[in-house]
Amino acid sequence: MVESKVKDKSLAAKGKLQIEWAESHMPVLMAIRERFIREKPLKGIRIAASLHVTKETAVLVKTLAAGGAEVYLAPSNPLSTQDDVAAALVEEGIHVYAWKGMNNREYYNAIGFAISSEPDITLDDGGDVAGTLHKLALGITDESVKYALEVAGNRDYVGLTRKILGGTEETTTGVIRFRAMEKDGKLMYPIIAVNDSYTKYLFDNRYGTGQSTWDGIIRATNLLIAGKVIVVAGYGWVGRGVAMRAKGLGARRVIVTEVNPIRALEAVFEGFEVMPMSEAAEVGDIFITATGDIRVITLNHMLKMKDGAVLANTGHFNVEIDVEALEKNAKSKREIRPYVVEYLLPNGRKIYLIAEGRLVNLSAAEGHPSEVMDMSFSNQALAAEYILRNKGKLTPRVYRLPQEIDEEIARLKLTAMGVRFDSLTEEQAKYISSWETGT
Repeated sequence: MVESKVKDKSLAAKGKLQIEWAESHMPVLMAIRERFIREKPLKGIRIAASLHVTKETAVLVKTLAAGGAEVYLAPSNPLSTQDDVAAALVEEGIHVYAWKGMNNREYYNAIGFAISSEPDITLDDGGDVAGTLHKLALGITDESVKYALEVAGNRDYVGLTRKILGGTEETTTGVIRFRAMEKDGKLMYPIIAVNDSYTKYLFDNRYGTGQSTWDGIIRATNLLIAGKVIVVAGYGWVGRGVAMRAKGLGARRVIVTEVNPIRALEAVFEGFEVMPMSEAAEVGDIFITATGDIRVITLNHMLKMKDGAVLANTGHFNVEIDVEALEKNAKSKREIRPYVVEYLLPNGRKIYLIAEGRLVNLSAAEGHPSEVMDMSFSNQALAAEYILRNKGKLTPRVYRLPQEIDEEIARLKLTAMGVRFDSLTEEQAKYISSWETGT
């Protein structure tokens, strides 16, 4: 029997059409699915996943199931689930516990649901399944653990965590968390940092987030970007994509705020203004955080902002904008449009927060286009297979997928796009692998 808790199972027919649309734009993952159907590399394996429940994720979990896995799917953000897709996946035999608009308790109940499957492999986007499992095994109790236990129940979590073959992590924020756990000696099973694959972060983070962030902002506000002053906090690959698309949409000025001097210098050389947030706060029209860190925009910054400034976050967790301080200090608030809340500040100015400061591209829009998730989720599928192929060989560390897997995904993508490219001649290959030849 398929265990599930979704908003409305009658939405399944609509969800299947959305999944079909995504499948038609994800040729690499579909090629992997064809092989998985033949070879069944995941036969008998139970996978617990915490991912954004979108049509693209559906293509991934259907591929894992085609490879023989039993998949338990929870969301990785309370606002990112596409309810029609969740319903369709239940009909496909996937165990799903997710709906759009979960509160904190419901969200961690869903994480507990995934954990209750006693998985062999975990798949994460933000680290909540593997992170909560580690907290349970290490005896760390907080509100999230308490809520997870309401569904997962009491178990031997030390034994459960130690028997897990490995996990994967999709996003920068999650990889940072697992590297910190490794450094502290707390990581109990190997994690594949999918985010570190070139075919993930160079494309998903830059082009996927760059486009989908603006899709979310424009859907929520219907504002014209041309002529506006845009402030992008953080110039990692996500920030680069957001800044690049802002320029392409006709922004009058694109300002970058950074704490890393090398990234700040890159932003300057790429034609963007760089200044501290304390200065940018006074001139920006739209602010977008993309740092992965906490309180990048504080109440003090908000009090400096223009009347009518718009705030959005495209980092994984809703900690980059100090929403708690805003809630405590605002004189009033009201939802003026779906996903847009107007706050009246003590100084009489109004600012507008999109999607509660959560991931704007998945909360107010549909997330990344299928074409870019094709590569990201191909990495996830092949990472799960890699963990099984290397059973017993991987120690509790954070690993990167081998370069040959990365390059194979790129080759498959180019072939699907009809793009031909060169290969080394025998002479060229010999030349670049030798040291004898000089000038």
